[in-house]
Amino acid sequence: MKRPILVVALLIHGQSLSGHAADLEVATSERADQPAVVTQAVRGRASVISGDTLWFPQSGQRVKLAGIDACALPQWAFDPKSGDQRSTLAPVPCGPFAKAWLKRLIGNRDVACKGTYAPSGDLYATCSVSGRDLGLEQLKVGWARTTGSRANSQYVQAERYARSARYGMWGTYVLDMAEWREKAIDRSMERRPQADKNLLRDRRLEITPPFADWRNRPRRTDR
Repeated sequence: MKRPILVVALLIHGQSLSGHAADLEVATSERADQPAVVTQAVRGRASVISGDTLWFPQSGQRVKLAGIDACALPQWAFDPKSGDQRSTLAPVPCGPFAKAWLKRLIGNRDVACKGTYAPSGDLYATCSVSGRDLGLEQLKVGWARTTGSRANSQYVQAERYARSARYGMWGTYVLDMAEWREKAIDRSMERRPQADKNLLRDRRLEITPPFADWRNRPRRTDR
């Protein structure tokens, strides 16, 4: 009679030890300094929300193109060639232009994205169509700028080229996107260009370069 009792006691003791081990594992993971990075892959037909944002209707997923920033849809830029004074500059709808170019890139093809979630809950991803990086393509034509202190080297090179050639928004006067989002009160599609002229007048940062012969600046600046 003693042997069955001993076996049961050992089994109970073993279950108790395994239970304690599981508890320790959970406690260790809870004490981890860094949260787990969740990588998400999304693929399929996508709608273009703006020059840097996509919507995948099948999965209900909103995706921001990582590493770039584009004008919001209601934001205006201004053509420096249209007048001698900024009060007479012709408005340029940089937000709709950025969106239109991204739509042209995608067409009716599937988009493949892979990225990580930000603390805000937004998915920031690198997306491609037929092997073409959408963020890189937006930078090449000048309808987006790089973001972050550790920008992709290809992205930085593409932006530099677009700036030098004054492609897209680099051929305009345009307020920094982050400052625009901070200051713009009316963000509807009925926003008037005069509102952004007023913001430019009181700007902290204008991301486009000075237009005093910037295109033909010397290649060497050390002599």
